[in-house]
Amino acid sequence: MQSLLFVGGESRPTVSISYVRRVHESVAPELDVGTFRQSASILLSEDLHGFHFDTNGIFAEQVQGAVRRAQFGQTLSISHRLGEFTISGELWHFSQPFEKGNTVGSLWAVSRALRKNLVLDAGFNRGLTKTSTRWEVFVGFTYLLPHRLWRVRHGSQA
Repeated sequence: MQSLLFVGGESRPTVSISYVRRVHESVAPELDVGTFRQSASILLSEDLHGFHFDTNGIFAEQVQGAVRRAQFGQTLSISHRLGEFTISGELWHFSQPFEKGNTVGSLWAVSRALRKNLVLDAGFNRGLTKTSTRWEVFVGFTYLLPHRLWRVRHGSQA
């Protein structure tokens, strides 16, 4: 679930919040950050001089057997359009409550919109601490459905 709290303006960022509760947790942990049971985030976005900035604060619950621990994370992403491509860089940090450590990394990506509803992207992530995965490479796509899956009730916002 995600909600927009404030729409950004001239000198104000857009502020959103999100909450994720997993119905099923994987037995294999996610790289670096572990598999969370539930997570809440505050997201801030702003455009400034042709660059797009995103910063996130993340609060997650990690579980090992009957033991539960709080995990905290922060990200700062900056992206800039260059012709038909968008270049993005991100610095991120997550606490590792069961390892009593921290994981830090730097992610770099390039993306291209092939259509209004189809974006291809590729990049790499470089871990910067002993407990971080050293290198990860990824490719992917985002496809936005061309039509709504359900009707909006009268008086509701889209």
